[in-house]
Amino acid sequence: MITSRTRLVLVALVSCVATAVAMLLITGRSAPPGDASPEAGFSRDMAVHHAQAVEMSFAVRDGSTDSAIRSLAYDIITTQTAQRGVFMGWLQQWGLNQATDRPAMAWMAGHGGHGATTGGQGAAPATGGPAAMPGMASGEEMKGLQAAKGKDAETLFLQLMIRHHEGGVQMAKALLKLSNRPEVRGMAQNIVDTQDSEIQYMTGLLKDRGAQPYPSILK
Repeated sequence: MITSRTRLVLVALVSCVATAVAMLLITGRSAPPGDASPEAGFSRDMAVHHAQAVEMSFAVRDGSTDSAIRSLAYDIITTQTAQRGVFMGWLQQWGLNQATDRPAMAWMAGHGGHGATTGGQGAAPATGGPAAMPGMASGEEMKGLQAAKGKDAETLFLQLMIRHHEGGVQMAKALLKLSNRPEVRGMAQNIVDTQDSEIQYMTGLLKDRGAQPYPSILK
């Protein structure tokens, strides 16, 4: 039987395929984005952002036996790995390097970039580099998640992933304000829709465990 969670993942994966097809149809009709463009910055930074979400999801799958948590982790691994492939494909199609010397989140300046909070329990790191991306877990938080087991692993994963998703939503909404490219906008809107839904779902799972999300980083 197909569950609502499975439907959500299938919709996300279909959207990834549709976005890739749209990219091929659009190529040649307009000039590709440049190295400093919002589209290139979004693709590079979101690929890094997704990579950490996948790492976090593998960690909780190893540390939990709960079917709902393991299913959620699998969904995030599957969806965000597919989306990372699209981001890398765009950069290759645009003739751009996957890595750059430009600072992380430079493309989002003035639109909530470096949206991490500082101080307090659950605050996101605000240092330079990838950690400056909104919602990213710190190195210490990642070590804590990898070491945790059972309910502790589930609770920490949900708290970290809710904040991580909030950062992804923030980045995607900024791209929607900055880009007119249909394929990139389509992906950004899919990220907003999917991760907003998953935030609600994870908040419910936290409540079931007698816990609350970290303070929201969304403005």
